[in-house]
Amino acid sequence: MTDNIRNIAIIAHVDHGKTTLIDNIMKQSGSFRENQSVDERLMDSGDLEKERGITILAKPTSVVWKNTRVNIIDTPGHADFGGEVERVLGMADGVILLTDAAEGPMPQTKFVLGKALKQGLKPIVVINKIDRSDGRPEEVVDEVFDLFVALEANDEQLDFPILYASGRDGWCTKELEDKRENLHPLLDLVLDYVSPPKVELDKPFAMLATLLDSDPFLGRCLVGRVEQGIADVNASVHALNLDKKIIEKGRMTKLFRFESNNKVPVEKVQAGDIICIAGLKDASVSDTISDPSVLTPLKSTPIDPPTMSITITVNTSPLAGLDGSKVTSTMIRQRLLDEAESNVAITFMENSNRDSFEIGGRGELQLGVLIETMRREGFEMSVSRPRVIYKEDDQGNKLEPMEDVTIDVDEEFSSSVIDSMNKRKAEMLDMKSAGSDKTRIVFRVPSRGLIGYQSAFLTQTKGTGVLNRIFHSYDLHKGQFAGRRTGVLIATETGTSVAFALWKLQDRGPMFIDPQTKVYQGMIIGEHTRENDLDVNVLKGKQLTNVRASGTDEAVTLMPPRKMSLEQMIAYIKEDELLEVTPKNLRLRKRFLIPHERKKAS
Repeated sequence: MTDNIRNIAIIAHVDHGKTTLIDNIMKQSGSFRENQSVDERLMDSGDLEKERGITILAKPTSVVWKNTRVNIIDTPGHADFGGEVERVLGMADGVILLTDAAEGPMPQTKFVLGKALKQGLKPIVVINKIDRSDGRPEEVVDEVFDLFVALEANDEQLDFPILYASGRDGWCTKELEDKRENLHPLLDLVLDYVSPPKVELDKPFAMLATLLDSDPFLGRCLVGRVEQGIADVNASVHALNLDKKIIEKGRMTKLFRFESNNKVPVEKVQAGDIICIAGLKDASVSDTISDPSVLTPLKSTPIDPPTMSITITVNTSPLAGLDGSKVTSTMIRQRLLDEAESNVAITFMENSNRDSFEIGGRGELQLGVLIETMRREGFEMSVSRPRVIYKEDDQGNKLEPMEDVTIDVDEEFSSSVIDSMNKRKAEMLDMKSAGSDKTRIVFRVPSRGLIGYQSAFLTQTKGTGVLNRIFHSYDLHKGQFAGRRTGVLIATETGTSVAFALWKLQDRGPMFIDPQTKVYQGMIIGEHTRENDLDVNVLKGKQLTNVRASGTDEAVTLMPPRKMSLEQMIAYIKEDELLEVTPKNLRLRKRFLIPHERKKAS
């Protein structure tokens, strides 16, 4: 029965075209009617995914090709969401490795491919974006082969088939010279090359929950692959965690399979199917959902531990509660607990008063996405600067997380990039020319040195550089290095900012706010050009007298304020500062708003 099922995951570095390729596979396999209007990047269903053009959550879909159901799992390409990729590979029997024809294998390609090879999956290599003017497909194939060797692939995995494609235009070919028509060669290759799931239908039903989803109509839904047996709707099951403990007993009230981008209800599922179950309240990711006779949980991949954390507390600013509807610590705590339950790559800790919560994750982007999601749900909160999570070895030495950073820059900027990486205690591993006046430099650098570096890097390379980072390992602490060199301008009064006051303060440094912005005492309104913080009054208007003299009316010309994104703000703040997040505003502030309290604390 399972001969007509294939389960594959598509893995690649961020922006190499996974989601776009899946769009065209779905269109060409007849998943849509002729006249049906279909969105771009259909699988990126979340608002943030659409805005940023990245995949954040792994999602399954399926197409039927030549009477065979092909289940395809779209995975994130960002290292911060690596926790998603590791788990979903367990549902697949083969992977399609997508590589950009110009960029070649990138750090994240190495990371996801390493995980796939370790699980014994056989890869199909697709060199995508062949139509790029700077494409170099032959060299990229050699680089991919070298990567396989470096990751200790076995002989069977090294004998991988190669296709050349343009996912956006919807074609792929076996040879570069072949006629470019459609994606049928890829679908045919999946049927021939990927083996059907190896399953045992006669054993009692068991599946591993890999993804947790919430549906407005069904409540909590668990997604995973049925490893053994057959089950019907309303069958009795129990959930086992990895310690063989029974978490809950219940019934599978609804069973779904994935077809194109919809969940389709089915009466019966069998081993090899990727399904969605509704009806269980407590079971979570990496639990085994099984027939009550099964008492041994299925194996699950351990997730890499978080390397960075932030502290989230209640918003205590004078403007708290004006924008959001969810402002209490109880609401914030419950929301973070729900997140930690569904997102295995995030950890949750709280203090004894239950009013300060430490959230651990893989990087600034992942933590930034969580805060942005909460903000859109109506939450208000204060967020601290990200900190790296330290460990100790057996000798009592302090260890810190290290990352491998791959930087592609124009040759003219390479010296300034190397200089700023040296200041961050980075060690250069490799430097080579990447053609057309581009240089590729690889560093190993402490994670804390990269907090907030992205925006400085873009300024350094005039927006042309590409920086990719990936966690490598824990290593000995590299000592202190300089952080932000400048102080900030702090408002001394509460009220509404005045254009005249901002104009008079412009020579002190760039502003973060516009005129007519609500400010309060202790709020950061700009950056000081020197190292110290400066208290300033931005409410002070022009002194008006009843004497008019010619030539004293100066024109107020303001420089545009410096606007930062949520992630840039999180990375900008120092230890004694906080970011106030509300649904409508992002404000920087001092942890202690009143000057004498700041002096006492320092």
